[in-house]
Order: sequence, then C-alpha cells, then structure tokens
Amino acid sequence: MHPIVILGSGLAGYNTARELRKTDKETPLTIISADSGSFYSKPMLSSAFGSGKTAQSIAMNSAEQMAAQLNATVRANTRVTAIDTAARTVSIGSESIAYSKLAIALGADQIRLPIAGDGATDIMTVNDLDDYAKFRNALKDKSTVALIGAGLIGSEFANDLTAGGHSVHVIDVAAYPLSRLLPPEGGALLQNKLAAIGVTWHLGTSVASIAKTDAKLKVMLADGTAFDADLALSAVGLRPRIALAQAAGITVNRGITVNRMHETSAPDVYALGDCVEIEGLVMPYVMPLMNSARALGATLGGKPTRVSYPAMPVLVKTPACPTVVAPPAVNATGKWEVTADGEGVEALFKSAEGKLLGYALNGKATAERAALTQQLPPVLI
Repeated sequence: MHPIVILGSGLAGYNTARELRKTDKETPLTIISADSGSFYSKPMLSSAFGSGKTAQSIAMNSAEQMAAQLNATVRANTRVTAIDTAARTVSIGSESIAYSKLAIALGADQIRLPIAGDGATDIMTVNDLDDYAKFRNALKDKSTVALIGAGLIGSEFANDLTAGGHSVHVIDVAAYPLSRLLPPEGGALLQNKLAAIGVTWHLGTSVASIAKTDAKLKVMLADGTAFDADLALSAVGLRPRIALAQAAGITVNRGITVNRMHETSAPDVYALGDCVEIEGLVMPYVMPLMNSARALGATLGGKPTRVSYPAMPVLVKTPACPTVVAPPAVNATGKWEVTADGEGVEALFKSAEGKLLGYALNGKATAERAALTQQLPPVLI
C-alpha cells in the first residue's frame, strides 16, 4: 500500500498529519521536509528575539519525536525535485516515492526586492527556524538594523528587535505601517507607539542601494536619506511556493489553485496553507491554516470534508501598540467608521445598511475584539 505523502513540515503539514491520525492510525504516512523537520510555530519567529528565545527553544519537537507521535516516516533535510501526477510519484533526485494521496504544504517564500549595491546580497530574511538561528547569531554584538517593510511581519520585528535593545530603522513605500490592514488613524497610532520605544521610521520611500563600508552597511534611500546599519532584514511580504506544482502541470494562480476540499487540478493531489489560493483567497495566517488542516486531515482519513472559514481576526504581535485586525472581504463595499484618541483606535468597516464587515483595533480598543468578532460574517460558509 502506497503511503499518503505530505510535502512540508510546517504548521500546515504537521497539523494535517495530526488530524489524519485522529481517525486513521495505520495508513502509511511519509512527511518530507526541506529543513530539519522540527515542529515549531512559524509566527513566533517575528517575536522571539526580545524574549531571548533561541532556535532550539522555539522548536517544540524534533523530526524523530514527530515521527513517533504520528506513526510516520519523516524525511528531514530532503528536497522534492518533481511531482509526476500520472505516475503518482514524487522525486527526490533519482529516488522516486509513490503516493496514494499527496498533500502539498510547502508554504511561501519571502519576497526579495531588487536593490542596488554590493551590500544587497547581505540582506537577510527570516522565513524558517534555520533563518532565525542565522539572524540571531548575526545580531550578536550588533546594534543597528535596517528593516525593509512595515507590514505585519515588519512591524512585529520592529517591536521585537527594539525591545531586545537594538536600534531599528524601518523603510516602507507606504505612508504608514500596516497600510494594507489598517485605516490611516490606526496606522498613525501604531507608528507613534513604536516610535516612542525607539523605532525610526522612513515612510513614503524605498531603499535605493545598500553598500558595504568596512564592517557596516551604508543604506541609501530614494528620498536622499542615508544611514549606517550593522544588518539589513527584509520583510516585505510572502509569495506562495507554486513552482513545483506548476512544473507538474497542476493549475496555479497566485497560489496553487484548490477548491473547498483542498483538491488541486490533479487527482488525489491536495494543497493547503500559505502556498494555496482557495476561492480566490490567499490567506497566510494561522487560523485559516488550522481550519484547512482539520478539513484536509479528515478528507485524507476517508471522511471528505469541505473547509469553512469563520471570521478570523489576526492578532499583530506589537506589544507597544496591541493591534487586532479582521479585514473586510476584498470585494466588500462600505466605509470605515473611526473613533480615535491617543490610547486607542476603533475602526469599523460597515456596509451601507450598517452591517459590520470588518474591523481594525489598536491600543485599548482591542478590548472590543470578542464582541465585535461575533458580529462579523464568516469568510467562507
């Protein structure tokens, strides 16, 4: 009997395996991981430095422990080079592994901006546990970090690194941080609260070049500003990993295209997590991932299950300015109603009929999260 094969050992891959094992204890299961195969929560990576966590302390279980827990074979540090949907195999170089069902949970890559200068190759990203270990080691005895990107991950890193004693310069083309999720009032409060703990903002501009000068990096911005940094970190967003599926002839768009059953265009090939697009949605957040893992785990275990997404607020890990967002649907029509003071911003996105379609809460307004969430429509029924 060929095994069920899961590509990826992140939250999506391992939680799908856990859900499968709730109903099916015995079907052979193989999990293939490009990294160490340790189980950890990726969202912790942007808020772990300030609290002194090492890569080892973030990892909750080793690949060997996960294999024992899941009655599975975990192939760590192993990269799949091809999928053959006709032969129902995945290739690892010259080795071929047959599957009965295949689940793709490869996640997403950090977007790399084209930046001039001989220091551009030194720009770091933190997208997995190994990246975090390298970045944390590089930060030793360093003081100043140039942080490219003021979105969700960039804002979290800005808070975390500053709390950890570093001087952080944040650069973004937007007028305020978290501009895709917050109205201007919420963005302004987040900007001010992080500035108060020491974050330096360079907004409405971009990085023109990064040059090496002795042990430093000379950062030149498009608006003419220049400053020295010890390290540069990029956090400008994620791009779903679709290349492997695309090469196999599986339909892709912004992500690997799946239906509500997480089925791809290929028979018995499924996908979930940061690498997928479902009903036109790409949602690189934990709550939709966990809902998907529960549904797909049941499907793989012989109980076909459509995924449903309730309202799923996103908690932004910026303790200097607690922030929670439940963005309205992309096609939602309405307007923001904003109540703001120096300690909080409550922004409610309402339809013309007064129905709550989304919210963004900062500071003391986050106390309203539970009550407001109950009023929101589900993302996918």
